[in-house]
Formats: sequence, structure tokens, C-alpha cells
Amino acid sequence: MVKNYTSQVTATRSVQHIEDRLVSHGAMNIMKLYEDKSLVGIAFILCANGKQIPFRLPARISNVEKMMREQIKRPRSGTMKNIKAQAERTAWKLLADWVDIQISLVELQQVQFMEVFLPYVYDHMKQQTFFEKLEQTGFKQLDYQIT
Repeated sequence: MVKNYTSQVTATRSVQHIEDRLVSHGAMNIMKLYEDKSLVGIAFILCANGKQIPFRLPARISNVEKMMREQIKRPRSGTMKNIKAQAERTAWKLLADWVDIQISLVELQQVQFMEVFLPYVYDHMKQQTFFEKLEQTGFKQLDYQIT
């Protein structure tokens, strides 16, 4: 079963927790991203080696909602109506937990901030993250082979 699939923590509270953790490690200009009046991500800037680097963390609520709908075999009255709100709480709580864990690893000097957040570096001109850029090219920039 998916972690936090029954979370009652509001999306607002999870987002605030994410913002607090990011700010505690130097994030600036935190911005909430909306599509169709729904909060779908958080963007922020972090200074690294004198450069201001933009990041974008997505909350793919529709994917969570789809998975939840697929898992319901015999819905009770009102279940399907409540799934969208539950998917939103679950997606944001998962992202808050993930950010918490990554920043805890940074604090324990197990990783560097850029090491774990690098896939989410955001190119405003191409409107894609570093991971999406790699994925779009079939990961050709990763010229590693296991022999």
C-alpha cells in the first residue's frame, strides 16, 4: 500500500512544512505553482557556488488520484467523490516527507543539497527540469556503460 494514502494532513500544512525546510537551507523566492486553480508544485531558488539555481518540485496529484481510483473495488457511498481531495493530501504529504528525508540527509552530511535535488533544477526557457531534459533525449548524456 502507498505511504500516506489515508493522510489527513492538509495540503496547505504539507506545503508549509516543505517551505520551512527549504528556507532553513537557504531557499529563496519560494513560489507556489497552480494549474486550473489546483496547487501542482513549488518552485524556489538556491544559491550554489555564487549562482542562483532554480528548482521545481512537482506534486502530481492526478497520478495519485488515478492510482487510488484503480485500487477501489467496491466503493462505499461518497468514496469516489472524496478521492480527489485525498489524492491531494497524499501527494503533498509524500512530497513533504521526501523533502524532509533529503534535508535530513544533508544535515547529517550524508549528501549535498545539489546531490539529491539536482533532478529538479529547472530551465525556465525550456520549461523542464534537468531530469525531464535527460529523459527527453533518452538519457544520452549519461554515457555510462556497465561491462
